[in-house]
Amino acid sequence: MTDVKICGLTTPDTLDAALDHGAAFVGAVVFPKSPRHIDPLHAATLFERARGRAKIVAVTVGADHALLTEIALILKPDLIQLHGRETPEQAEQARSLTGAGIIKALPISVPADLEVADLWDNVADHLMFDARPPEGSTLPGGMGARFDWSMMQGRTYLRPWFLAGGLNPENAARAAAISGAPMLDVSSGVESAPGVKDAARIAAFLQAV
Repeated sequence: MTDVKICGLTTPDTLDAALDHGAAFVGAVVFPKSPRHIDPLHAATLFERARGRAKIVAVTVGADHALLTEIALILKPDLIQLHGRETPEQAEQARSLTGAGIIKALPISVPADLEVADLWDNVADHLMFDARPPEGSTLPGGMGARFDWSMMQGRTYLRPWFLAGGLNPENAARAAAISGAPMLDVSSGVESAPGVKDAARIAAFLQAV
């Protein structure tokens, strides 16, 4: 069984598509530079229907204590995803501040990039191996880029980990088979335009997995 996180949801119909077709995690991106940005109050209203049906994830990039506190008080996520250059110490602070679990996204392009996982394996509830964004990009993910999935073959960590980057309904099953990933994360691969989720593609992705 491969669990799936549908990330960057902003509308009721696409959130419902994720929930109705079995997503284990649903993500709200709280990062103004992202085309998928949603503020904590809007996210809290939208994602309330997901509570108890899927784990709610707040995706952040270098969030300060004020924003993390706002997310914790208003959205009350199950997990905080750290998708920037956070340190393990900052992750522990985020956990203490919010009471939420931690997903740490790690940018990967070559095998040597995987070494940083050793620093995080005892810290994060889940690691996420995501394709390193192109040089000069202002966004840390959601670009549709991907890395060589075979680099993940045979790798084990303390807790289930996510494969991310360049996944879509057409390649999801193959990505899971090649990488051995216990969990997949998708965002741009289930969109009709940047930041515009497509309910049919969400359903197709979950059915493919």
